[in-house]
Amino acid sequence: MARYTGPVCKLCRREGTKLYLKGEKCFTDKCPVSRRAYPPGQHGQGNTRRKLSEYGVQLREKQKARRTYGVMEGQFARYFEKAEKKQGVTGEVLLQTLERRLDNVVYRMGLASSRAEARQLVRHNHFQVNGRRVNIPSFSVKPGDVIEVRESSRQKPRFKQMAQITSRLVPAWLEVNSEALRGTVLRLPNRDEIDAPVQEQLIVEYYSR
Repeated sequence: MARYTGPVCKLCRREGTKLYLKGEKCFTDKCPVSRRAYPPGQHGQGNTRRKLSEYGVQLREKQKARRTYGVMEGQFARYFEKAEKKQGVTGEVLLQTLERRLDNVVYRMGLASSRAEARQLVRHNHFQVNGRRVNIPSFSVKPGDVIEVRESSRQKPRFKQMAQITSRLVPAWLEVNSEALRGTVLRLPNRDEIDAPVQEQLIVEYYSR
């Protein structure tokens, strides 16, 4: 399966904002976005960001959303097509769909430091949904689903460490028992509970042009 394997901090610098792709490093002074607040590449330093066209602004918002959730171009377009066909505000439905990805839910539960790490943990068969093993990061959870670390993985040092960390704020649409390494999807997230740094209306305009 195709995926981006380059330096993720360059993606944040390209978008001019933190996308929180590097886990705990994003919250420290070592974050490249804070230390080098200019686009990557030989022409980045010393050049002010040029004013973008209307299309450019829309494109950047789409790229920010896609990179935040670690989704490739074709898959993101399919998410948008499905969101258009559902009832509700298309942009909000799109973000709800992205939030419901299993790798994102694992990250939101605090069982991974980044979505990339959550994706790897899911791929390596460490999680189950409603008692059944699921190793597909794009698996879409729904209200009532129970996500938990598999019994055979609970004694691994990584999960023992995460079980002791309770500092991350868990969104209200999830209920998490950190000691049991288990979470339940209570409902779909509201827009104000989704902290992705994007303006979804610009994404709708991008695909509607």
